Amino acid sequence: MNPVESKPAPASSRWLNSTVLGIGLASLLSDWSHETATAILPAFLASMGVAAAWVGLIEGVADGLSSFAKLASGHWTDRLKHRKPIMLAGYAVTALATSCFGFATSAWHVLLARSTAWLGRGVRTPVRKAMLAAAVTRETYGRAFGFERMMDTLGAIVGPISAYFLLKTFGGNYARVFFWTLLPGLAAVIAVAFLVKELERKRISGVSFGQGLRELPPQFRRFLLAVSLFGAGDCAHTLLILLATQQLAPVYGAPMAASFAVGLYVLHNILYAAFAYIAGWLADKFSKPYLLGLSYDLAALMALSIVALPAGLWTLVLIFVLGGIHVAMNETLEDSLCAELVEESRHGLAFGVLATVNGAGDFVSSAAVGVLWSVFGFRVAFGYSLVLFLAGTLLVWRLIKLGPPARV
Repeated sequence: MNPVESKPAPASSRWLNSTVLGIGLASLLSDWSHETATAILPAFLASMGVAAAWVGLIEGVADGLSSFAKLASGHWTDRLKHRKPIMLAGYAVTALATSCFGFATSAWHVLLARSTAWLGRGVRTPVRKAMLAAAVTRETYGRAFGFERMMDTLGAIVGPISAYFLLKTFGGNYARVFFWTLLPGLAAVIAVAFLVKELERKRISGVSFGQGLRELPPQFRRFLLAVSLFGAGDCAHTLLILLATQQLAPVYGAPMAASFAVGLYVLHNILYAAFAYIAGWLADKFSKPYLLGLSYDLAALMALSIVALPAGLWTLVLIFVLGGIHVAMNETLEDSLCAELVEESRHGLAFGVLATVNGAGDFVSSAAVGVLWSVFGFRVAFGYSLVLFLAGTLLVWRLIKLGPPARV
C-alpha cells in the first residue's frame, strides 16, 4: 500500500460550512426530484396497463444496480485525487434519467430510465458521504450527517406533495410532471458545483478491492455484522402503510383508511426529518454505539407494538412515530459511526460497503416479512423482525465494551 501524495487539509472547525450546506441542499433537491417522479410512477405504469409484477421488477433491478454501483464507487473513489466530478456526474445522471420517464411509452423504457437513474445515485452515494466526512472534524460527524439526512427527508416530504399539485396543474399529464423534475434535479448539480469544496486528501493507490476489504478495521467488520443482522429484519416502511390500510379499512372504509395511512406516513417522514439532526447532535455528545443500539431498541419496540398491541388508530400512530424516529437515528448514527471507525483515506470503500450491506438487508427483510405475512400473518412477520432487531442491539453494544476506535 502506498498512500499518497499530499497531506490532507484540515477539516473545517465549523460543521455547517459551505460543503455541508451544498451537500445538504443537493440531497434535498435531488430527493425532491426523484420522489416527485416516484409518487406518480405506479399510476403512470397502471395507465399503460402494466401488471404489478413490472413495478417490483423495475424497483428490484434498479436497487440491485445501485448497490453494485455503491460498492464499486466506494472502492475507486479512495484511489482518486479528485472526487467531486464523480459526485457531479452522479447527480446529473439521476436528474436526466428521471426526467426521461416522460418519454416512456412502455414498461421497459421505464426500467431502463429508472435503472440508469439509480446507477447514478449509487455512484454518488459513497463519494458524497466521504466528502461530507472530510469537510468536518471527527467531533462533528454526527451533526453533519444528521443535517444531510434531515435535508434529504425534507425532499422526500416535498416530492409527493409537489407531484399531487403538479398533476392537478398539468391536467393529469404524467409526462409534463416527469419533465418538471429536471428543474430540482439540475439545481442539485448546481448546488454541488458551486458550494461543495474539495479538500486535498490522502488517497490510496495500488490496493486491490479484496485487500482493501481485508484491511478495514476489525471493529468496523463487527459493526457491519450488527448492521446486517438488524437490516435483515428492517423491512421497507411502505409495509407499514399496508398494515394501516388493512387494519383501518373495516372500521373507516377503504378510501378513508387509505387517507389515514398516507397521513400517518407523512407524520413518519416529518419525525424522520426532525430527529435526523437531533440524533446527529446527540452522536457528537454521547457514545455512538450506545445511541445506535438505542435506535435499534426503538425499532424493536415498534415491532413489539405491532405484534402485541390491539389494532387501532392510536396503536398505528405509535407505530409510525417509533418508525420515523428509529429510521432517522439509524441512518444518521450508522453513517457517523462508520466515519469514526475507519480512517479518512478509506472512507469511500467503507461507505460503499455499508451502503451495499444496507441494500442487501432491505431486499432480504422486505422479502422475508412479505412472505411470512402472506403465509402466517403480520404478527409472525414482525415477530421475525423483533428478534433480529434485538440481536442487532446486542452486537452493536458489544462495540462499547471493545473501547473507542484508535484515532487515525
